[in-house]
Amino acid sequence: MSQQAQPLDVERLREDFPILDREFDGTRLVYLDNAATSQTPEPVIEAIADYYREYNANVHRGIHQLSQEASVAYEEAHDRVAEFIGADGREEIIFTKNTTESMNLVAYAWGLNELGPGDEVVLTEMEHHASLVTWQQIAKRTGADCKYIPITDEGRLDMDAARELITDDTEMVSAVHVSNTLGCINPVGELADVAHDHDAYMFVDAAQSVPNRPVDVEDLDADFLAFSGHKMCGPTGIGVLYGKRHVLEAMEPYLYGGEMIRKVTFEDSTWNELPWKFEAGTPLISQGIALAAACDYLDDLGMENVERHEAELAEYAHDRLTEHGDVEVYGPPGDDRGGLVAFNLDGVHAHDLSSILNDSAVAIRAGDHCTQPLHDVLGATASARASFYLYNTHKEVDRLVEAIDDARQLFA
Repeated sequence: MSQQAQPLDVERLREDFPILDREFDGTRLVYLDNAATSQTPEPVIEAIADYYREYNANVHRGIHQLSQEASVAYEEAHDRVAEFIGADGREEIIFTKNTTESMNLVAYAWGLNELGPGDEVVLTEMEHHASLVTWQQIAKRTGADCKYIPITDEGRLDMDAARELITDDTEMVSAVHVSNTLGCINPVGELADVAHDHDAYMFVDAAQSVPNRPVDVEDLDADFLAFSGHKMCGPTGIGVLYGKRHVLEAMEPYLYGGEMIRKVTFEDSTWNELPWKFEAGTPLISQGIALAAACDYLDDLGMENVERHEAELAEYAHDRLTEHGDVEVYGPPGDDRGGLVAFNLDGVHAHDLSSILNDSAVAIRAGDHCTQPLHDVLGATASARASFYLYNTHKEVDRLVEAIDDARQLFA
């Protein structure tokens, strides 16, 4: 990774994403739905194609050449992802389908066995449903309680409240690193310190941070951290669960079957070594290999550079959207947020706004963004969300604002 942020050569790297050249009724696409899923560059697509063209085989189950090549590439993908987030090695990297499955893996493999009446799980009001619903339902099954750290009027995490809510009864603190609605960047390292002071574990939902900024799990001191490949130039169907090795070793498997076993008899079974203990059945081979290629692609750009580019676009979008007094932007100021802006235009439902923008070939998100309880706190049934990535430009933000002006006139 580069040591100092440098401007991205956006026009050149856009060439790696042919989908950005698509036109609708003669108007070029402006893709601003990157918090939902990013686009995939040619080197990553080629990594998938090369696997199926050249060495498509199951891993760890054959001594023939194709299986050996696939096994090496798949194992090295774990190594590459570990390096990308600063993990200690492949043993701490488990491939899942997505962030949601990573959350569920820990909730079922650890939570069902360790939580009970009187225990507490501390979450935030801005949690994605992948975290909130998962821990909520595990708490119902185990008799544990869920508590929620509130947000401030500015849309930040209330750390004073967090220190009061996290007690010796707390067993798990689970918090989103960057809110997919507010755009705020939470001090998850500080939360981890508070959690560990009370002998609790820290789970970081990094779905909106690992793709967009340098993340080092050792610096954060996270016990668990999860993210998805499809938000970071990788393919769909691949997620990552990072866990500290000693914690993962103490956990029971989440899924049973082939690959995750060491010895099986009619009476009992023993488990494979990490990370294969948690990767039952035929794993996500091509997806994992492609995710490693996505890590290479992002590291070549420099994650500091990606973070800087997104921050500039988010600040510019915040400033442009708030030029008129009829747009409410949720979350912190424009110079202190991740690369997304959720907002509402007075008198226009977010779904209607998204439809009007689509007529101008501007793709955004509309709805509750899997944060229904947070929208209840905000007093909004839904919001529109523009989210940026390494290939977006200031001119595309201008296109967004122009399309919103059209909606403003239409509903005047």
